[in-house]
Amino acid sequence: MSRESEHLVKSTLPRALLSPGGRAFSLAAVAGGALVEASAAIHLHLWAGGYRDVATIGPLFLLQGIVGVALGLAMFGLRRFVLVAAGAAYMIASIIGFLLADTVGLFGFVDSFIAPYAGMAFGVEVAGAVVMVAAVAARAPALLRSARG
Repeated sequence: MSRESEHLVKSTLPRALLSPGGRAFSLAAVAGGALVEASAAIHLHLWAGGYRDVATIGPLFLLQGIVGVALGLAMFGLRRFVLVAAGAAYMIASIIGFLLADTVGLFGFVDSFIAPYAGMAFGVEVAGAVVMVAAVAARAPALLRSARG
């Protein structure tokens, strides 16, 4: 990143958004990153094992896997508020997608908790959502203070 673009980013975004935070936040970022990676690995495994042939859902599993790998690695390395918030959103979106597929269907596809890896993926995603939402909620007051000046 050039000096000009780095200055623009630092002057535009609240400092707390770019700062790594304390030890507890860093630990939550690493744990959350590991859970995002686990979710991504499960989705890539399922995609390779046959979900790739499911219309719409197959490409979404591949996309979720790729995004999860990149997001998890960024969370490990950078431990930033915005990445942890994105990790929480990633997990919550996955939970919602699965619950929709399990209850009313999603893009014409119906899934179930008895499907291979469904319970494991759901558990990983719930745990990740809890860890990252808690970290974001704990860090949000510092972000708000920083934004106010």
